[in-house]
Amino acid sequence: MIKVSNLEKIYRTEEIETVALNNVSFEIKEGEFVAMMGPSGCGKSTLLNIIGLLDDMDAGSYMFNGTEVAKFNERKRAELRKQNIGFVFQSFNLIDELTVFENVELPLIYTGVGSADRKRIVDEVLDKIQIAHRRNHYPQQLSGGQQQRVAVARAVVNNPKLILADEPTGNLDSRNGNEVMQLLTDLNEKGTTIIMVTHSEHDARFTHRVINMLDGQIVTQNLKV
Repeated sequence: MIKVSNLEKIYRTEEIETVALNNVSFEIKEGEFVAMMGPSGCGKSTLLNIIGLLDDMDAGSYMFNGTEVAKFNERKRAELRKQNIGFVFQSFNLIDELTVFENVELPLIYTGVGSADRKRIVDEVLDKIQIAHRRNHYPQQLSGGQQQRVAVARAVVNNPKLILADEPTGNLDSRNGNEVMQLLTDLNEKGTTIIMVTHSEHDARFTHRVINMLDGQIVTQNLKV
């Protein structure tokens, strides 16, 4: 599904040049659940943003489902994101003024799904994520674990091929964190490819493979036993 070769990313200011990613190469197959680990500042989130087409790379190749996407313009990038990628963030990123139903519905509105189909799809997803009983609540009326469930529901409502999760349990206690990890595991077992940035060795045990990063480079790519 994903093949990245010799990827580089450099941030420049007038005073300093920071190499965020240096000659990064890896592949992720369809149906894998992969963790990216390493100390803060090692380039994990930058790499995730490039995979999600939220940030540009300065050099290298990025193949998504056999198509070179490194030089896509913003319109093409947005189209690929809408059709193929769901995002789950540490901070939930829900819209406070919208209900649970309306937050999950948003990606379907962006892709032009009709209102009757939107209602059916959102209801199905809320049921599957076990948050349907909160459909008319607002984010501030939910616990952290419930908010992350809503964020996962929003990420999968368009049935994406790939989910990118950046520290999805970082703001949760252990019980809610385990529930979210089990939710991601269930989605992966149904065929969704997942790439997760995490500092948690506990969370990494849910995945098939760990990519370890240091100073903008991949140092190991371990298959899980």
